[in-house]
Amino acid sequence: MRYSEQFMEHIEYAFHAFCKVVLRHEAINAWRDLKRKMEREISLDYLMSERYFEPSAMDSYFEKQDKPTAFLLLGKEVIVDDERLATALSKLPELRQEVLLLYYFISYRDKAIGRLYGRCRSTINHRRNVALKQLRKEWERLKHEE
Repeated sequence: MRYSEQFMEHIEYAFHAFCKVVLRHEAINAWRDLKRKMEREISLDYLMSERYFEPSAMDSYFEKQDKPTAFLLLGKEVIVDDERLATALSKLPELRQEVLLLYYFISYRDKAIGRLYGRCRSTINHRRNVALKQLRKEWERLKHEE
């Protein structure tokens, strides 16, 4: 089916009008987004000119008043900075304590821990979960004592 020249010209004009409307609304959205951004954000240059501040941060692991506690495990020293966590860990049975320290502080996986103790991965996973539950109870008990 062939369309007449007049109809084809009408479709072309309608498409141009549609494109103009879409572009106008996109421009409105862009201006609205810029306005919202300007209302909520502050330029770093403005902050630097107003007052001096250090635009970086330093980690302070051992600057607390708490004395860090060290656990010796597989010839490695594991340092626990939080006093309450160290106390809760020390109240766990030795095997559970070792499994938690190996997994969370030395980054051993369950399979590697299982090889150390001659157990399978699922057994170590179960022991770790039980140790976490017990650690959570100790943590809460120490929290209530304070």
